[in-house]
Amino acid sequence: QVHLVESGGGLVQAGGSLRLSCAASGRTLSRYAMGWFRQAPGKGREFVATITWSGSSTYYADSGKGRFTITRDNAKNMVYLQMNSLKPEDTAVYYCATRLWPSGSTTEDDYRYWGQGTQVTVSS
Repeated sequence: QVHLVESGGGLVQAGGSLRLSCAASGRTLSRYAMGWFRQAPGKGREFVATITWSGSSTYYADSGKGRFTITRDNAKNMVYLQMNSLKPEDTAVYYCATRLWPSGSTTEDDYRYWGQGTQVTVSS
């Protein structure tokens, strides 16, 4: 069993930055890819970013390219999402997830364990 807990969300003005953190417990995740997804009000959950087990490869949704950075610290069992130049359309609940596989994925169904989410609200 894997337990994921996100933190770092909050209210920020457009153009601001936030750093989301995801703490994992129950299993060492250093061999597995991690992902960030988000769900805006009234919409389905969408892919944001993914990182391979080693951190050597990352991939982003077009909406976050150039603004978001996913990183991980395997020694601490942590994953992060640095979000810069935030826009009101980034407002959503952000979730981290692990797929128990070394390579990343943009597909929600590939991920087995999910956190409870952290709210990000960007005001205009």
